[in-house]
Amino acid sequence: MSAVDVKALARELMHAHLNGQIIAIPPSSRDPEFDLTTAYAVEAELVRLRQANGRRTVGRKVGFANKALWRMLKLDTLVWATMYDDTVRFAEDNAATLSLAHNWSPKIEPEIVFKIRKPIGASELEPAVMLNAVEWLALGFEIIDCVFADWKFQPADFVAAFGFHAALVVGEPRVIESGLIPALVEQLARFKLRLLKDGELVEEGSGKNSLRSPALCLRELASAILREPAAPPLAAGELISSGTLTESHAVAPGQTWTAIVDGLELPALTLHTIS
Repeated sequence: MSAVDVKALARELMHAHLNGQIIAIPPSSRDPEFDLTTAYAVEAELVRLRQANGRRTVGRKVGFANKALWRMLKLDTLVWATMYDDTVRFAEDNAATLSLAHNWSPKIEPEIVFKIRKPIGASELEPAVMLNAVEWLALGFEIIDCVFADWKFQPADFVAAFGFHAALVVGEPRVIESGLIPALVEQLARFKLRLLKDGELVEEGSGKNSLRSPALCLRELASAILREPAAPPLAAGELISSGTLTESHAVAPGQTWTAIVDGLELPALTLHTIS
């Protein structure tokens, strides 16, 4: 680990996150030794601080679920960060309204969300076995926000800054029945998604955009977490936001976003944004 003051950096990032302040120089530009190991130590300190303030962890979000990005960013796996009870909410009748009042440069990402049914250990890394450890899956919208100027950062900065996680809206869950898992493995790799803003098509996405399948992304997440000795493994009850299915798109108050899935039995999800 580098000589970075983990606790001081966690407090700085927490303050910026809570007060909508931009950090001009990210940690990786201040200290060339600031690496992912140090970033996960900062992330763990943020968890401690949030829990001390009465918040509860509810799961984890994935970042960089695209191997093309790994080559560009010199990664050998995806990255992740913690989600909390005040950042995750469930839609009603597959529609939700979300305020962006405390965000400064938000973007929206449609994702597949999993709820873990039982702990996932080192041996449970095949997609079908992974899905057997999942209680349900759902369509979701994650809102991400960057505390660094002009969205300029390195992966370690991303991890240390809450994984840019601002909010997650979860649609109607689909319970995973064991007899349907073989078919679901195939569907998760092939399904298509349309992302609309105010009724107009913005982008077409696919399950393949999340490490060729959200199930494979979940497997990679379990493996990546096991590489961090101090990180708790995936546990029963956790929600996992498994990586964006399209590009990230800027989002502003007064918009209506809809995600429509083809080839996977999940209802469309609509999000209205307000100031």
